[in-house]
Amino acid sequence: MDTGFKIIQSREVFSFSLDAVLLSRFANIPKYGRIADLCTGNGVIPILLTARTKAKIDAIEIQPRLADMARRSVEMNELEQQIQVIEQDLRTFPKVAGNGVYDAITVNPPYMPITAGEQNENEHYAIARHEIHCTLDELAQSCAKLLRPGGKLAMVHRPTRLLDIVETLRKWKLEPKRIQFVHPNANAEANMILIEATRDGKPDIKLLPPIMVYNDEGVQIV
Repeated sequence: MDTGFKIIQSREVFSFSLDAVLLSRFANIPKYGRIADLCTGNGVIPILLTARTKAKIDAIEIQPRLADMARRSVEMNELEQQIQVIEQDLRTFPKVAGNGVYDAITVNPPYMPITAGEQNENEHYAIARHEIHCTLDELAQSCAKLLRPGGKLAMVHRPTRLLDIVETLRKWKLEPKRIQFVHPNANAEANMILIEATRDGKPDIKLLPPIMVYNDEGVQIV
């Protein structure tokens, strides 16, 4: 999973994984324009996206320590002219940024409701994994406000939340357009899902071929 970029990480706070890399490849982003990455963590997704676009990218992160890591990673890769790290709550960010200002949004959100599973004792991981600072509904609402009509949202999530995701996106006029399941191998159930939605889009969904992370010999192939 060598990206060619330098990314500041900390096991105490946040380390990016394959889901971020797959989302950066899956996202349908414009060559130019404006992109937002919500729940940016250490900024890995915006940094990876710069290999595919010249668009200006705003990286939104609520945790001060992670936002600082993201800024330093951006500087280390000399991408300050393309990526701006903004320490902000995504629920109130539309009031700061304005409505309909982004052509595309990427997001690797917390996967679990706060009522599900045991929250990690580490505050940083708990916020990253559980919907403490934003629910799926709040996330979709903010994306609907931030995207221009026809703008695209790309998200990575858990397959177990698929029905919740589709229902919530449609509630906020974000029409699911592409879905791709990610499996550890050909014999395993999907453990990730990539989903794209279009603001004010018409119903027309495509199920893409599944992604297998490992082949039959256990060698990683993505």
